[in-house]
Amino acid sequence: MTSLDTPALLSWFAHAGRRLPWRDEGVGAWEILLCEVMSQQTPVARVEPVWREWRDRWPGPADLAAAAPADVIRMWGKLGYPRRALRLRECALVVVEQHGGEVPTDVDALLALPGIGDYTARAVACFAYGQRVPVVDTNVRRVVARAVGGAAEAGPPSTRRDLAAVDALLPTDREQAVAFSVAVMELGALVCTARSPKCDDCPLAASCAWLAAGKPAWDGPRRKVQTFAGTDRQVRGLLLDVLRDGDGTAARNALDAVWPDATQRDRALGSLLSDGLVVQAGGTYSLPGEN
Repeated sequence: MTSLDTPALLSWFAHAGRRLPWRDEGVGAWEILLCEVMSQQTPVARVEPVWREWRDRWPGPADLAAAAPADVIRMWGKLGYPRRALRLRECALVVVEQHGGEVPTDVDALLALPGIGDYTARAVACFAYGQRVPVVDTNVRRVVARAVGGAAEAGPPSTRRDLAAVDALLPTDREQAVAFSVAVMELGALVCTARSPKCDDCPLAASCAWLAAGKPAWDGPRRKVQTFAGTDRQVRGLLLDVLRDGDGTAARNALDAVWPDATQRDRALGSLLSDGLVVQAGGTYSLPGEN
C-alpha cells in the first residue's frame, strides 16, 4: 500500500494542530476517554466547556460512579445523544468495580466497557497509553480514501478493512505511530474536510492520489444526511429540557405542551423511558434517581 508522507504530516501538525485541553501533558486516560465519548457526532467547540465541567466535578471514575444519574444528565447539557451520559456513568462503575478505578490499557478490555466501541477503545489505548494501534474515525477514513485510494469519499465503513488500511500506514516506531494518529485525524478535521478540502494547504498534496487524479467526484453510494428539525431527536430533547431545566419532575401536561404532534411526542417519550433517561411514577415523570 502507498504510504503517507509522515514527516510532512507531523511537521504540519506541529504548527497547525489545535491546542485542545485533552492533548496537554498530564491528562489521564479517564479524561481522554471522557472527551472521546463526548466528541462522538459533536463538534469540539461544544465539547470543550462540558468536558472541563465534568472533569472539575468528577475528576475520576470513582467520582462519576458515585454521582446521581439525574445530575449526570443535567451536566451533559446540550451535547446531544444524552444516553451517552448514562453510559459514561455505567462505564465508570465498571472501571471502579472491575479495574480498581484505573482505565484498562488493553483494547479488548476497553471494548468490554459500557458504551466503548472500536474507535474509542483504540483512541484511549493510543492517546492515553501510547500504544501503536490504528485509530479510525470519519476524518481518518476520508484522508486515507483520498491520499491513498484516490477517491473523494471513503464509502461505507468496514471495521476490519478500515483498521487494516490504517494499520498498514502506521510508522513502525511507537511514538511516531501515536503522533501520526493524532496528526492524520487533525488533517481530516481541519484541511481534508468533507465539503471544502483545502488542498493548497495540505502537507500531503504532493503525494495525494486524489489530487493527482484531478479530484474526481465520488460515484459510490451517498451517505444519508442527518437532519434534526422535526425529528424524534428534537422532541426527545425538548421533553428532556423540561425535566433538566426545572426541578427534575414534571406532570404529563407540562410535557405535552412542548410538541403538538401527540403521536410523535408519545413515541419520543417512550424512547426516553426505554433508555432510562426518564422514569415514570403514576402521572409524574422525572429524571432517574431524582429525589
